[in-house]
Amino acid sequence: MNNEDNQPYRKPPSPLPVSRQPPSPLFTYHQRPRTGVIPPPLLSPGAAEVKDQAGRRLSIPEGVRRRSLTYAEAGIPARRRSLAYADLMAVFYPPNIIRQPTVTDTPFECAEWEGVSDSALSHIPIDEPGVASWEPTLERAIKSIVSIKAQCVRSFDTETSGTYTATGFVVDAQAGLILSNRHVVNPAPIVAQAIFVNYEEVELQPVYRDPVHDFGFFRFDPKKVKFMQLDSIRLAPQKAKVGMEIRVVGNDAGEKLSILAGTLARLDRAAPEYGVGQYNDFNTFYLQAASGTSGGSSGSPVLDIYGDAVALNAGGATKAASSFYLPLSRIVRALDLVRRGEQVPRGTIQAEFEYLPYDELRRLGLDMDIESKMRETFPESQGMLSVCTAQRGGPADGSLQSGDIVVAINGKPVIEFVGLEDILDSSIGQTVHLSVWRGNKAYDMHIGIQDMCDITPSRFIEIGGGVVNEVSYQVARGYGIQTGGVYVASSGHVLGSASAWRGSVIVSVNNIATPNLDAFASALSQLSEGSRVPIRLFSLEKPYRQKVVIMNVTTHWHALRMATRDECTGYWNYRDLDPPVLRIGAVDPQTASVPQLPATLAPANKVWPSLVYLDFHIPYLVDGMKNTQFAGPGFIVDKEQGYIACDRDT
Repeated sequence: MNNEDNQPYRKPPSPLPVSRQPPSPLFTYHQRPRTGVIPPPLLSPGAAEVKDQAGRRLSIPEGVRRRSLTYAEAGIPARRRSLAYADLMAVFYPPNIIRQPTVTDTPFECAEWEGVSDSALSHIPIDEPGVASWEPTLERAIKSIVSIKAQCVRSFDTETSGTYTATGFVVDAQAGLILSNRHVVNPAPIVAQAIFVNYEEVELQPVYRDPVHDFGFFRFDPKKVKFMQLDSIRLAPQKAKVGMEIRVVGNDAGEKLSILAGTLARLDRAAPEYGVGQYNDFNTFYLQAASGTSGGSSGSPVLDIYGDAVALNAGGATKAASSFYLPLSRIVRALDLVRRGEQVPRGTIQAEFEYLPYDELRRLGLDMDIESKMRETFPESQGMLSVCTAQRGGPADGSLQSGDIVVAINGKPVIEFVGLEDILDSSIGQTVHLSVWRGNKAYDMHIGIQDMCDITPSRFIEIGGGVVNEVSYQVARGYGIQTGGVYVASSGHVLGSASAWRGSVIVSVNNIATPNLDAFASALSQLSEGSRVPIRLFSLEKPYRQKVVIMNVTTHWHALRMATRDECTGYWNYRDLDPPVLRIGAVDPQTASVPQLPATLAPANKVWPSLVYLDFHIPYLVDGMKNTQFAGPGFIVDKEQGYIACDRDT
C-alpha cells in the first residue's frame, strides 16, 4: 500500500500490553526529547547517573550504585540542569513522540561530565582561522554573483524573441567579465542588465558565446559599480570530485538569490538533451548532483566550501531533482583568450562522439590488446570515445561511421573529450590523421578540420517583419540535414503570405537558388514590388518534401536590411539591402473567365460575374485586429472604379 507521495506506507506499531512489556534492562540509554515541559527529577531514591567510556549516561540499579550528588552539590548551573532534566523524559515518555538526536541536537552536559569548564569553552572562536565554513564563503561569493534580466529582440537561429531571467558571476573584476550560459548570453541580439546583491544595476554586452558548449561571457563597465568592492570567483575545474559538497548560488526561480545544496554524484554524465530544434550541447561530459535547480538558475556558479567555482550550472531534470553542470576546462581556456582580446578558435569535423565503457566497446568489437594498452596508459579511465553520428555534408561524412572507436589522433591516444577538442581547436585548416577501430579491423583516415565559426551564423536578414539566417550547425545536427541554406527564424508579413513559417528552409526565390544569405539578398533585389512570385521551400519536420508556394512581395512596410555581429564588441551592425524595384503598373488587371450556369439557374448568371474571392494580408495588428490574414467573398459594386463590397474584417 502506497501513500500519495509514492512512499512505502508503514503502520505505526501498537504498544504492548502491560503483561507483555519487556523486563527493565540493566542499562537504559536516555534520549533528548523534542519538545515539552521539563518535569522534575524522577529518579528513584537509589538511582544515580554515571558516564561510561563511550560517553553515554547509564541508569544503575540500587544494588550497584554509589551515593549520587545532587545538582546543587555538583555545581551544575541552572541552564545545564534544565537540559539534564530533559534527558530523563525518554525514560518515561512513550518512544513514538521522541526523535533521535542529531549531531546538532547533542545536549549540553555539566562541566564534570564534559571535562571542560564554561570559561574554557567561551574562549574558543566560532570561526577558527584555517577551518573552512560555508557562512563566510557564501558571504564573500554572493558579492560576485549577479541576477540577469534580458530581452531577446529578434528571433535568430534556435532562439526566439522574448524576455527571460538568469544568473551570472564575475570572473574578472578588472576587465568586467561575467560568465554565464550560452543560452543566456544568446546568439541573437539582446538587451541585458546585471543586478548585484546591493541592487546596483549595470548594462551588459555579450562578447562571446561558444558555438557548441553552454557557456559565454558578458562584459560590463566596472567603474559603474560605485557602492561595492568588486571581487572575482576563481575557476577551479580540477577540484571537482565525486562526493564533494557544493552550493549552487543564483537567481533560482527568479528569486534573485537562492542557495541550493548538493553533493556531486557524477563527473561523466552525457550532455542533457533539451529537444529537437533547440540548442543542445554535445561532445562533452557533464557533472550531476541532486540540487533541484529550476528556471532562472542558469549560469549559477557551483561552489565548493572554499568559494571556488568547480562547475557551471546549465540545466536540470523536469521530473527529478537532478541538476546538470558544465565542466570548466574549456571555459578556462576561452576566458584567457577573451581577456587578451583574441578570438577563441573552435575546430570541428562535424561529428558527434560519445563516451562508452569498455564492456559496451567490446560489443562493438574492441580488440583486447587495444583495451589492455589503453587501461595501462590511462588507469583511471573506464572507457573510450566512439562515433555517434557524422554530420551529412561535413568533413567526416563518408569517412567516419557510427560505432567507430577512436584510438588515436595524429598518433596520440585520445580517450576523452578535452584531449579531442584540444587537437581540433589547434588544427583549423589542417588535416589530422585519425585512427579508429571498426568491427574487427583498424582504419586510418585523413580528415580536414573546419572552422566552426563558418557553420555558426552571425548574420541575418530582416524582410517584411521576419528574420532569416543561414542553417546553423545546431539546427542541422538536430534534423540531420546539411548546414547552409536560408532558415526562417520568424516569418513576418511577407514570408507569412506564403506560409513560410518558422522552421522552414527556403531553397529558391522566383526560380533563383538561394544556398546562402547573399544569394537570397540578390534574388530579392531582382523582384518587383507588389508582384507575386513562387518560392520553393521545405519544413525541417519533413525535409524530404519540398513545396512551391506564392509569396506577395510587399517590402515597403518594413526595412529590408542585413545585420552582422561584431565578434569583438558584440554589437550588431546593420546595412540596407537593395529593395525590390517599384514599377508603376507592373501588375496589369486580367479578365477572368466565368462559366455559364445551367438554364434553371438563369437569374444567377447576372450575379455570378460580380462575385469575387478576397485574400487579404495586413502588415501590422491595429485597432483590435486578431489576425494578419483574412479570406472571404465579396461582390463588385462599381466595375469602372474597381470598388468591391465585403465584410469589415476582410
